[in-house]
Amino acid sequence: MATKPGSFVHIEIASTDPERTRKFLEDVFEWDFEFRPEMEYHTYEAPSGPGGGLMKPMEGQAPGILNYLLSSDIEGDVRKIEEAGGRILQPKMEIPGVGWWALFQEPTGISLALFEPRMPPRPARPRARARPRRASSRKASKGRAKGRGRKR
Repeated sequence: MATKPGSFVHIEIASTDPERTRKFLEDVFEWDFEFRPEMEYHTYEAPSGPGGGLMKPMEGQAPGILNYLLSSDIEGDVRKIEEAGGRILQPKMEIPGVGWWALFQEPTGISLALFEPRMPPRPARPRARARPRRASSRKASKGRAKGRGRKR
């Protein structure tokens, strides 16, 4: 899972026929699904992530895709969303044993969700600085051989 707030961390697919959609995605793209009966929800792993979920649309929701953004403070992000002209559609709600989520629309009407894990995300590790590359010993020896006037 991504560790930087604002990163996409979960893609939820709402289908009128989740079983048919699951089978299609397994057959065509070889995605792995796990069914969670307590939530009537399939989780999946896509080849390059992020993973997500598959379910029937919630009441009033059309079939489609909902992208979740990582949050380290949903309440703070909700305030910022509203201050920037967005609208909260579903206030912060617990996902038992997992974390919390909230649903919002940005000013043009695109719906997105926030996800705050139960355990706060670990800070991203600083990237190692690239070290200067040295010529390989093979290339260096070829160069020396040419310089010696070796006949071929």
